[in-house]
Amino acid sequence: MRAVAVAAFRAEPELVHVPKPEPGEGEILVKVEFAALNPYDWQVMDGLLEGRAPHVFPLVMGVDFAGRVDMVGPGEHRFVVGDRVYGQVSRPPVGAGTYAEYVTVPQDSGLAEVPDTLDLRTAAVLPTSGMAAARILVSGAVLLPGESMLVVGAAGGVGSVLTQLATAREVRVIAAVRGDERKRMTALGAVATIDTTKESLESRVREVCPQGLDALVDLVSSTPQDFAAHARLVRTGGTALTTRSVADPALVPPGVEAVNFGLKASTALLDQLAAAAIRGDLSVPVDAELPLEMAPRALARNRAGGARGKTVFAV
Repeated sequence: MRAVAVAAFRAEPELVHVPKPEPGEGEILVKVEFAALNPYDWQVMDGLLEGRAPHVFPLVMGVDFAGRVDMVGPGEHRFVVGDRVYGQVSRPPVGAGTYAEYVTVPQDSGLAEVPDTLDLRTAAVLPTSGMAAARILVSGAVLLPGESMLVVGAAGGVGSVLTQLATAREVRVIAAVRGDERKRMTALGAVATIDTTKESLESRVREVCPQGLDALVDLVSSTPQDFAAHARLVRTGGTALTTRSVADPALVPPGVEAVNFGLKASTALLDQLAAAAIRGDLSVPVDAELPLEMAPRALARNRAGGARGKTVFAV
């Protein structure tokens, strides 16, 4: 089957041919129709989990997908051949990813049936970005109506969903972006948008929230120092959260809770997100829909920070 993979850490991704997988006990084989790009995908390619989890090479990239059940493995099952399903594949060994024509998925993992009124392309972009955003608000940065949240990297997939979900809870979202995204972020609910290529983030935040932020959600900082600099904008008693695992409590100001956020996928979260999308309460902007063979180029663009919204690959 066709797949996009790397031969080693930090190697360039390529379109390759690998054997079609077979579903094991408690698994299903899914014919992938759409796979979604997440920054996590190229971070894994660059060795994010090197030494922390087993890997297989060639390492097929990707975790998010939507498609149809092609085969059901041995054992009890909750899906049948032909079911439309979507979810997140994140299990050891790393490397059996979704940038491929087929993927095997444990039936007890973050996997759900796609409702009849939801298209597969939309379903494919919901899992990682949507579940992360929902979980952040439930357990990471719990805020009351009227409180403030700075989202650094708000124009991406997680940031776009988080802005909408937080706004629905009447949280005041300040969106930090790169480039002119004011119109789009305002439409998603942000009360202020800061273009960090033209404005001082610190000055604008202090102008909008002179008493300090109630919460920071940093989706982009890759060093403890950069994250700590943003955390200095949070008031005493507030929360500073990173999805990049770079929170060092020793560097964050006293009185600010530092959170290294980790996502645990679940069927319940996927069902909630699908329901919100069907109601029209949640829109996930798709920056581009590309054929699978364009994935290497799209990864390079996302890695350089040039992407907005989500990129999906039609497999």
